[in-house]
Amino acid sequence: MLISLLSLSGGGRACLPRLRSGPRSVARSGGRKGQSKMKKHYLIILLLIFFVPAVAMAQVTYQKDIRPLFDSKCSICHGPNSPLVDDFKKEKEKYTKENKGPRMDSYPLLLEFVKGKDAGAIMRRLDDGQSKGDKKPGNMYPFLGKDEEERQKNLKAFKSWIGSWNLKRKAELTDDELGKVTAPQ
Repeated sequence: MLISLLSLSGGGRACLPRLRSGPRSVARSGGRKGQSKMKKHYLIILLLIFFVPAVAMAQVTYQKDIRPLFDSKCSICHGPNSPLVDDFKKEKEKYTKENKGPRMDSYPLLLEFVKGKDAGAIMRRLDDGQSKGDKKPGNMYPFLGKDEEERQKNLKAFKSWIGSWNLKRKAELTDDELGKVTAPQ
């Protein structure tokens, strides 16, 4: 198995010593026990070399995944020309008529609606309704895409980014539930 992993790594022989079998190699390496231990170390190193980058690439982050999605689907109403949330709440009717929602065009601003003072708001607004009794989607769900397939794909990205999708309001959330929200930058 180790040899096949080495060959997959593009010729690992050049940087890793060749493991031999036979009486001379057993004596030099401290016996078969030493060989087994060495093989385990090489295997662990190879797994780390291949596995850690794959996990890092698979993680959904704000910069890599959410910001481009937000810019293409949400910024027209929640971008730099929109009011901050406190101003929006003071004149909600006015801003709604202007098709402006609270500003969310940066990581800290969006995080307010994920796990800040308006925690859960983004989840309630974007949710597809499938986990609710009435199956009614959130009011922003239709804007996640041009068709159901695109909306589901984009919703999945938001859910992966947030980590713990919860439709509760801030006052209903426990510290444990808030702690499960990841939303990496």
